[in-house]
Amino acid sequence: MGQPTPATDDGWWRSAVIYQVYVRSFADGDGDGTGDLAGVRARLPYLAELGVDALWFNPWYRSPMKDGGYDVADYRAVDPAFGTLAEAEKLIAEARGLGIRTLVDIVPNHVSDQHPWFRAALAGGPERELFHFRPGRGEHGELPPNDWQSEFGGPAWTRLPDGDWYLHLFAPEQPDLNWAHPAVRQEHEDILRFWFERGVAGVRIDSAALLVKHPELPDVTEGRDPHPYVDRDELHDVYRAWRAVADEYGAVFVGEVWLPDAERFARYLRPDELHTAFNFSFMSCPWDAARLRRSIDDTLAEHAPVGAPATWVLCNHDVTRTVTRYGRADTGFDFATKAFGTPTDLALGTRRARAAALLSLALPGVVYVYQGEELGLPEADIPLDRIEDPMHARSGGSDPGRDGCRVPLPWAAGEPHAGFGGEPWLPQPDGWAAYAADRQAEDPGSMLRLYREAVRLRPVFGDGPPTWLPAPDGVLAFARADALCVVNLSDTPVDLPAHSELLLAGGPLDTAGRLPRDTAVWLRA
Repeated sequence: MGQPTPATDDGWWRSAVIYQVYVRSFADGDGDGTGDLAGVRARLPYLAELGVDALWFNPWYRSPMKDGGYDVADYRAVDPAFGTLAEAEKLIAEARGLGIRTLVDIVPNHVSDQHPWFRAALAGGPERELFHFRPGRGEHGELPPNDWQSEFGGPAWTRLPDGDWYLHLFAPEQPDLNWAHPAVRQEHEDILRFWFERGVAGVRIDSAALLVKHPELPDVTEGRDPHPYVDRDELHDVYRAWRAVADEYGAVFVGEVWLPDAERFARYLRPDELHTAFNFSFMSCPWDAARLRRSIDDTLAEHAPVGAPATWVLCNHDVTRTVTRYGRADTGFDFATKAFGTPTDLALGTRRARAAALLSLALPGVVYVYQGEELGLPEADIPLDRIEDPMHARSGGSDPGRDGCRVPLPWAAGEPHAGFGGEPWLPQPDGWAAYAADRQAEDPGSMLRLYREAVRLRPVFGDGPPTWLPAPDGVLAFARADALCVVNLSDTPVDLPAHSELLLAGGPLDTAGRLPRDTAVWLRA
């Protein structure tokens, strides 16, 4: 077992660059076509050279994989497809030896229908109280107990042969836990301790605002306040208890909190609750200077009252990749408007993605980089018969799902399957090898080299907030410490502000030394 993280906090997480590892698609160490912990361990030098401070792993626990591992059957075991618990402990220790901390994913809203608790509940045991079982409505109980809808489409209820229904805000294979039951709370605190004692430095909390439900499970009627299952006040007691556990180990939390109300959002970041939460406003913002500036200002303002650092992310395992999103006519992000075959200008998207990388890495706080973003990977079109994401099936095929951003990474241009390992579990598109890490490492103008240099130079911006500088319409310009960041989102080249040195550019300046459209630079004042 790895050594526990000392119960001290040096604040590393306030300005960290954290790399998200979707293990199944990162690197295949045993040649079976599925990424695994052996593959990650073999690529730790690559991650160290990238300069990241920590790795966030999507769930690596034992799971039937009905939702990419977010249907957890056993939190204390690594899924055999990925390796063993002993390998996870070695990975945590080896990464720490390279100065890289580890964050794991916890999915507290639900478990797998193969979890021992749910299997016992189906058998009529007392574990039934750990979930939400209800009789149906209608003359014969043939209607769901309420009008709640699954996040994946369709009713959030499934009927059992005995006539009762059970709640699942996601897939039917992911029954929701009853967080009013003390055993559920105790189990999750024990799970936190289990991983903290193995050297894990932090936890990402999936669907962090959905755990607690109104005890009567009422319909979601228009304007109901408070909501029957989103952002319930009782939830804060859960996270206060979790924070007490984390503080024993010097560990940190990042919550997946989707809330439109800034004041309600900030409550999760009070000093005795979560350390950080993801900033989805910035990620979902279109490529528009005014809206990006407003998102940045609003984000910093939301965090200021509770003293929490902001987080910045351009993409993750649930979102269309940045290059593709920014190459579309409508660069905003909305699950509901995703469609197959949306026309994309990859050259345009790549320029904007390079500029967005420099913008996010110049801002104060924590930056998350989803695997493959540093390679400039586009969204992949997955053949219909190969789609595994349940969002596709649950939507009746109207939503392509999230597999397009989960395609296994290309590592070596001249090797089979672009060096990933065995034949990948999701098909790699034709030409995927052109994005291979080994090829990009040799190209000074590649996306990989840009990310490496940006992460290396990032400390020049210091710790303070940004000061916005006068700039033409469509241009973002701000100073932090003695460094400037300028991003041109307008239609024409612009002159650079006065500076002493050009530190890094997302692309070449024009012949007059001006900053072209869809390009960013870092300057020394």
